[in-house]
Amino acid sequence: MPTYESIAAFQRQWDKLDAAQRAAFKRALAVFIANLKAGGSFSPELRVHKLANTEIWSLTWAKDGRALFRFGSEIVEGETHIVWEAIGTHEEVYNFKN
Repeated sequence: MPTYESIAAFQRQWDKLDAAQRAAFKRALAVFIANLKAGGSFSPELRVHKLANTEIWSLTWAKDGRALFRFGSEIVEGETHIVWEAIGTHEEVYNFKN
């Protein structure tokens, strides 16, 4: 099972999401976790891609919903570790400042 952590900014942004946005992210997260467990590529619906010239990746969880993450150092041997960096609308996430 992949492990994860979130930086403080992600948690502040999460707290601002409404119930429908949180539910949409959780649905996408279930697919994301299944993809990680399978060890294959990400489902096209998630539109996961690496941002140019960074170690940050983007995941689409709604038409205007994005989450940014990076792959962290393993905490549990053999398990992928995700560090959640930002979550919100496209504009909010791509204008994200720690």
